[in-house]
Order: sequence, then C-alpha cells, then structure tokens
Amino acid sequence: MKNKISVVGQGYVGLPLAIEAAKYGFDVCGIDINNSIVGQLNVGKSHIEDISDLDLSLALKSRKYFATTDFGEVRGSEIVLICVPTPLTEQRLPDLSALESAVISVSKNLSKNALIIVESTIEPGTTKNLIIPLVLKHSGLFPHEVYFAYSPERIDPRNKTWSLKNTPKLISGADKIAIKRAFDFYSAFIKPLHIVESIEVAETSKLLENTFRFVNISLINEISNFCYELGIDVNDVISAASTKPYGFMAFYPSIGIGGHCIPVDPLYLLKKSNEIGAPISMINLADKVNLAIPSNVVKRAERKLGSLFGKRVLVIGVSYKPNVSDVRETPVNSLIKLLKAKGAEVNWHDDLVGEWEGTSSSDLDDTYDLAIVATPHDYLDLSKIKKTPIINTRGSLA
Repeated sequence: MKNKISVVGQGYVGLPLAIEAAKYGFDVCGIDINNSIVGQLNVGKSHIEDISDLDLSLALKSRKYFATTDFGEVRGSEIVLICVPTPLTEQRLPDLSALESAVISVSKNLSKNALIIVESTIEPGTTKNLIIPLVLKHSGLFPHEVYFAYSPERIDPRNKTWSLKNTPKLISGADKIAIKRAFDFYSAFIKPLHIVESIEVAETSKLLENTFRFVNISLINEISNFCYELGIDVNDVISAASTKPYGFMAFYPSIGIGGHCIPVDPLYLLKKSNEIGAPISMINLADKVNLAIPSNVVKRAERKLGSLFGKRVLVIGVSYKPNVSDVRETPVNSLIKLLKAKGAEVNWHDDLVGEWEGTSSSDLDDTYDLAIVATPHDYLDLSKIKKTPIINTRGSLA
C-alpha cells in the first residue's frame, strides 16, 4: 500500500497532482480553505478543465482521494505538498500570505519524519529563510525530524501535449534524504525527473522560465504595434521569421499577459534582484510594456470609431488564455475599465467564464458598434457578428 500524502491547495496545480497520485495508489487528502470547492470536489464536480468529473469520481470511488478544509487531516501524512497561490499585492510585490498561512497550519499537524514539498512559486531563498524556520517554530519538531524539498510546478492548463505526467520535473531538497524521498514519490507517476544542485537553483529556474516568456511576449506585442503603424500583419512577419531553423522562437501578440505565472513570477525575481543589488532592468521594461497593451488597443478602437463615447463595444473572450475559464490576472479587466473610462458601453462574451465581476456573458450579435477579440476560444463563431467592425488583438491589421 502506498503512503498517505496531503496536498494543500486544490486548484490548477494541486488538484491534478492529487488525482494523479491517487491513480497510482497513494492515499491522498486534498486540503483547501474554500468550503465551496471542497464540497463540489467531494461530490465529483471538478472546477478546473484539466480534471474531468469522471477522473474525480473515479478517485473518490476508489477511496484513494477525498477533499477537506481540515488541516488536522495532515496528521499521519508521510508527504505534504504545498500548492497554494503566491500572487502579487496591489503594490505589485510578492504576496506570500497564503503560503505562510498554509505552512503554519501544516506545521501544527505535522508528523515526525514527514517530508514537506513546496510547489508554489517563490523567490530564491524562501524555502530556507522562511518556510523551514516557520515549520520548525510551529511544529515543535527538531531539524532532523522533518525533511524539506522544493519542486516547482509546471502546469499549462489545457495543454494537450505536455501534461503533469510527461513534463520534466525538477527536484531539489535540503539534504540527500529529502531529495531521494521526493524523487521516489514523483517517479511513481511523472517522467522524466531532473535533480538540480540546490533549492535556490530550482527556485530561480522557475522564475527564469516565465521571465523568458514574459519578456518575449512583451516584445512581440511591441512589434505588433509597430507592424500596425507600418500597415503590415505581424503574423506574416512571425511566419517569415519562423522559417529560420535556428536562433528564433515564435511568440505571438495578444491583449497582454495573464494567468497565475507569467505576469507574476518575473516580479518575484525582480524583487530579489533589487534586494541583492543585481537589478534586472529588462523585467521592469517588459512589465511596463505589458501593462500598456490594453491602452494601445483602446487607441486602435478610437481610430476605428473616431470616439468611444456612447458607443456599444463587445469584448470577446475574458479569460487569460484561449479555451480555459481562468480569469486570474486577465488583462481584459484593464481593457474593459479603459473602454468605460472613454465613455463606451461595454459588454463581454465568454461562455467558458459565464459569470465574472458581477456580470454575465452576453450573446454574440450584430447590435454593437465595435467588437474586440481579446481571447479567441475555439468555440467562437464570429460569423454571428460579421456586420460589426472587429479589432483582433492577435494581429496588427484588424
């Protein structure tokens, strides 16, 4: 029989991890502070796209998985995985409040010789300087009685090629025993695994991965604006550049960068770089570019209509990426606010999201003065608005 494990956080990272571990025979307790989410999970209703109701129901039926809000269920767990959000504050600084709360709650119920694995995104040094001291303080355990590992999540919702099981997994730990235990656990259902030299290397690699994307997406959005002024289609430019078999990687324009990783992780790296006196100016610049993208779209809308005051505008797609319902950090929020500030009457359409910001998805029809395609879901039938002028944020000519 496999060991009992607890997975703290039952969202886009924690739930797939919990269900996959249950499939491979681990006794899994999924912990989340959201009563509604826990209630839905325990009756077989998944709230994320990557886990179907069937997958969840099978795990529940096998009695290898259950969800709870009670951290007391951590007791007896040989492994505790922490997969809680680490967003930004209103001041755009790292917000570790959920992580700290989870660590303290886990520590108060921790069994001797348990292994704690953190998957949440954090700045370098957080595991050693914050998490380990918190655990020792609140658990009452001695340093040799608890083990620590860090393995950053690499979840890309709705990615049909790279899943939890086949995306290479980084493993790091505070000592050789922690590394071996983490490796043995993940190797049951994830391949390949890659052991890195230190926890700090693993923490920094996660930030580098998404900073790379952050900078390049911001760059292509500036190129898109350049192409718009030049009167050529940025997608034609990207297609031409992509014929080069080396030294080029295609990135594509958008309404901006959203989600729980790409617009957030680089600012964790930026904070640490400033603290140690090695500032990364490229992140600052990319952040400014990213935040300005919605205003550039509004300017294009004004060029098309002359004035936005009193005009009816439909924003199509409000989630942060196509074919998901996730609205975390969605740049569409800024777009709608800016349109309203210009006096426009704004509705939005996104059947995947349904309800958002106290309003509901509107129908696609030809009653608007302008439609802005912000997030192009596969299900969209734009023929329903063929008489309406359209701005497509994924190109530079419309």
